[in-house]
Amino acid sequence: MNKIKITAVTVYVTEIPVRLMRRHGSGDVAGTVKNAILRLDTDAGVTGWGDAAPWAVFTGTIEANAAALDVYLRPLLIGADPHRIEALMAAADHAVVGHPEAKAAMEMALFDIVGQACGLPVAELLGGRCRDDIPLSFSVADPDVDRDMDMVQRLYGEGLRLFKMKTGFAGHAADLKRMERFRKELPADAELRIDYNQGMDTHEAIRQLRDVEAFRPTFIEQPVPGHHRAALAEITRTLDTPVLADESVFTTSDALLVAASRMADLVSIKIMKHGGMMAGRKVAAICEAAGIACYGGDMFETGIAHLAGTHMIAATPNISLGCEFYQAKYFLERDLLAEAFPIANGRVVVPRTPGLGVRVDEDRVRHYAIATRT
Repeated sequence: MNKIKITAVTVYVTEIPVRLMRRHGSGDVAGTVKNAILRLDTDAGVTGWGDAAPWAVFTGTIEANAAALDVYLRPLLIGADPHRIEALMAAADHAVVGHPEAKAAMEMALFDIVGQACGLPVAELLGGRCRDDIPLSFSVADPDVDRDMDMVQRLYGEGLRLFKMKTGFAGHAADLKRMERFRKELPADAELRIDYNQGMDTHEAIRQLRDVEAFRPTFIEQPVPGHHRAALAEITRTLDTPVLADESVFTTSDALLVAASRMADLVSIKIMKHGGMMAGRKVAAICEAAGIACYGGDMFETGIAHLAGTHMIAATPNISLGCEFYQAKYFLERDLLAEAFPIANGRVVVPRTPGLGVRVDEDRVRHYAIATRT
């Protein structure tokens, strides 16, 4: 294997307009989203790309993640051999605590370089694909219900069958009306999933969730705040509907706690909250040992991070409940990939080309950049 060295690190802070408003139990997203896009250049002429997609109310801030990449992780990367991914990620954990989004961006850029240098897709570097495509879920999260249902009908016509309704922001009665409308207007094979994003009052959760069960959701995601772990476990024991933990599971230690106490039936895997693909796979492996299936979640990502998540899911059997990588195509005004993020017939198609698999449009990155750190 030829030696390669990283010769340059560039961090672009991008601000991309969005087409839709997203309302969640933990906050709104509208207007624009800000990401820290990482570019790693090498002496072999191979360039790797990463995407840190923080959300201040969930994982972290754009300012902190851009600084982590620029100030704390840059010294680890300059002159480094990108093949030494495990060692570099361990060094990143020692260099700066937290900032999982920045570490996810660093890891995906390293894998992108190595995959291109070896002529292999990232999924093959992770152990080989166990699936060639992944069912796509769309988040039903627009406070304008008519506009939201029009979008759902359109996506159903494009082949999507998984829809995750965001709840917990407009009151229980309004949530039930939206669920009722979904069930009336969509065919029976449209799968309804519910996500509160921690938006329920814990003392009312079980009583209200019994009402929700009447609409036959596939799962109910994170109804109460992430640190209310005992309450989440009680909800899981009480309901017939599977409960999915998201904000309660950031680390492998969190996953062990969920597995040991059966705090949830399912877990959402997100490279942004775990700190990369390898960390996400560790969480999924702990869940698998406990018989807990996993779902491929995401943040407000560009197609760069979506690709990393796609390769992770493709190589991880226990992330079996589909993915929600819809932002690149349906949420952002324009994605940063030179070609469209690969979606066909309601499914994400796993790239077979080397590295992450789809080239980044560098002109578009620079167009949306509001700050550049070299």
